[in-house]
Amino acid sequence: MLDPFIEAWELRELVLKKEVRPREVAEFFLARVEQLNPKLGAFITITADRALADAARLEKMSTSDGVKLPLFGVAYSLKDLLWTKDIRTTFGSKNYENWHAPADAELAVRLANAGGVLLGKTSTPEFGLRPTTEGGLCPPARNPWNLEHTAGGSSGGSASAVAAGLHPVAQGSDGGGSVRIPAACCGLVGIKPSRGRITRAPSEGESWGGLSTTGPIARTVRDAALMLDAMAGMLPGDPYAARPPTRPFVEEVAAHPKNLRLAVINRSALGTVDAETLTALESACGVLREMGHSIEPVTLDPGAMLGKFARVIVGASVSALNIPNPGLLDPVVRGSYEWGAKISAADYIRAVTGMHNTSREIIHALMPYDAVLAPTLTRPAVRIGSLPSNPATGADEIYSWIAFTFPFNSTGQPAISIPNGFSQAGLPLALQIVGRPGDEAGIIALAAEFERARPWKDRHPAI
Repeated sequence: MLDPFIEAWELRELVLKKEVRPREVAEFFLARVEQLNPKLGAFITITADRALADAARLEKMSTSDGVKLPLFGVAYSLKDLLWTKDIRTTFGSKNYENWHAPADAELAVRLANAGGVLLGKTSTPEFGLRPTTEGGLCPPARNPWNLEHTAGGSSGGSASAVAAGLHPVAQGSDGGGSVRIPAACCGLVGIKPSRGRITRAPSEGESWGGLSTTGPIARTVRDAALMLDAMAGMLPGDPYAARPPTRPFVEEVAAHPKNLRLAVINRSALGTVDAETLTALESACGVLREMGHSIEPVTLDPGAMLGKFARVIVGASVSALNIPNPGLLDPVVRGSYEWGAKISAADYIRAVTGMHNTSREIIHALMPYDAVLAPTLTRPAVRIGSLPSNPATGADEIYSWIAFTFPFNSTGQPAISIPNGFSQAGLPLALQIVGRPGDEAGIIALAAEFERARPWKDRHPAI
């Protein structure tokens, strides 16, 4: 029997060696989804027939062909914001409960062509507009470490599934922290790549002001890097493009960066960092100093500098969504939709311009550093139903929690969230590492070095 917490790279090796058949992989993880998803709310759509068809296709391939595929035989999921033609795409909305996209997203095609076995589509808050996965069509995505707490959002279903051993890796998307937030809540690794690293074709262009990207969620840095390699690449005509890496990202895991100059940001005017999170951050800094890196506190507050622009861009983008029946919207989303409708085109353009100009200032100030350290969230996973406490006035509460994630969607810098211990209540804590523009390689190498010093892969939730 397979280990439900097997790493993706290890599972791939077993399939290539024919020690495990792709069909066995599909059947094993589908059974686990059937057993645990009712408790977790991780999947909104389970694609058993597709998983078995993927497995059958892979079993007809030769080993020489399979070795070329980075995810050969690896079970994975897609977040239900990503277009799929033959599988419903609900966006977590009652307005789109049975909608099918006119085409597959390029990313969906890439992951299939990488040899993955698709188990289904994971739960998301409506249109990805909450940092917790609840309130729309999808069931609340529950945290496997404590089912009363959120798995985070908006890729909460993806993180819940990976943390509970329903599959090794998942695709998520991140417009304000939506890969890193659930990774932090669930004790996982989540990478938000540089702006333009992964194409959003054919469904997104300049919408959302360039804030949104997609990225991997996994249990280890190596698996996250492996998944990123399968996802990465732009298409001609994309509005943004990141420079190609000099070698596969997964190879950076074996690098040993030396004598780095690191900045640390531990305060924001938007929200107070709780004591356990600060203590964990200080402990992580201590580990990195022992490795020979220097760490300097900086007073820069990217969240406070960029918050007013992000709110306008998000609000205007929500109002641009095609909503046949606004009365069906989650109250939190409906409030944003109605507020955004009052934003003029001129105000939107000013906000995008202000965001980019301020981002230049922030990047320039941080360029002397090889990377930046920060908490991923200001406190651990909140209870389901508690954020926001009042839908009408909840924006400040939300931005208080995600004060360290959304700024780097604005700047377009790559960022990775990695496990950094546990709170006294047994909830995961997280460390965020932010790189220079285009430098996923650097943050993957540093995260892998931290993982070797403080391994976490063998600690799993009791579920």
